[in-house]
Amino acid sequence: MAVDRLLPTDEARDLIQLTRDVADKILTPIVDEHEKSETYPGGVFATLGQAGLLSLPYPEEWGGGGQPYEVYLQVLEEIAARWAAVAVAVSVHSLACHPLMTFGTDEQKQQWLPDMLGGTTIGAYSLSESQAGSDAAALACRAATTDDGYVVNGAKAWITHGGIADFYNLFARTGEGSRGISCFLVPKDTKGLTFGKPEEKMGLHAVPTTSAHYDDAFVPSERRIGTEGQGLQIAFSALDSGRLGIAAVAVGLAQAALDEAVAYAQERTAFGKKIIDHQGLGFLLADMAAAVDSARATYVDAARRRDAGLPYSRNASVAKLVATDAAMKVTTDAVQVLGGYGYTRDFRVERYMREAKITQIFEGTNQIQRLVISRSLAVK
Repeated sequence: MAVDRLLPTDEARDLIQLTRDVADKILTPIVDEHEKSETYPGGVFATLGQAGLLSLPYPEEWGGGGQPYEVYLQVLEEIAARWAAVAVAVSVHSLACHPLMTFGTDEQKQQWLPDMLGGTTIGAYSLSESQAGSDAAALACRAATTDDGYVVNGAKAWITHGGIADFYNLFARTGEGSRGISCFLVPKDTKGLTFGKPEEKMGLHAVPTTSAHYDDAFVPSERRIGTEGQGLQIAFSALDSGRLGIAAVAVGLAQAALDEAVAYAQERTAFGKKIIDHQGLGFLLADMAAAVDSARATYVDAARRRDAGLPYSRNASVAKLVATDAAMKVTTDAVQVLGGYGYTRDFRVERYMREAKITQIFEGTNQIQRLVISRSLAVK
């Protein structure tokens, strides 16, 4: 069911319709095949880039779409309602463009940003390590200074699009403590950079998640983004936006599960009437719809604060927490609505349930979101 969206402009309404057309034509026909076979959908991201859907929240002067974040997130939700793995990768690509756009020099932007925003080069975000997930200040991957750059040694973990993306935002240690992290823009073909085999995940099978290994990998000085020691500031700045992206993905996933459940409940009969007409089932669907609508309103509100230049870090954490918890609950309930059929791979709701789980974990676990929110309440 197409969501009746409140959008700020006619251009935004046209953009949503374009997204639906592209997603229905390109994504929907192949999603089941690729998720079941765990194969990468070659050419999909180039198509999305050509349609202008990989650069929406960035300025037009650099090749972006010049759209408010409020609109970009609703585009992302539409993609997620068709294919969550692709939507996550689009969100991560947007996240990977943020450090250069926000902290890069004009020379760096001129050199790399147009291809990034045009979708010619796809990006990945490389912050986590096997022993440093939520505790980003504990990073061990190190970039040692040389005369003309840095030599990187260490490993990164949980990289969406790992091994396939064209560039990686690498956060590595150049000093000690939380102020000893720096950010680098590392191309895929860097000598000494290799990738592990794709993780065997519960969901999001079509887009790989890998580790990355740096063995005396040289990164020129001009590929450092921001100043030395500014890495965590850059990382956390990007994550506020990234959390909104994951919130939108979660809502798209929940909307898809709700739609499947409603369609099934209107077709299946029990005790002489459609199961949607039984109050117990109808109330369950009503709660699912309320959860989806509430989660959408929460991320849109946070995005509007971002667009207005207001503080939104707490709001981003609230949106990520509310939307991903809702997605887990709604997808689980969708399986319940379908009963035994929901537990089989003949219906998409079992995949939606598996995919929803990761949204509560990446871009900061929901326990971390609660920590961010509670700390904001304690500020005098």
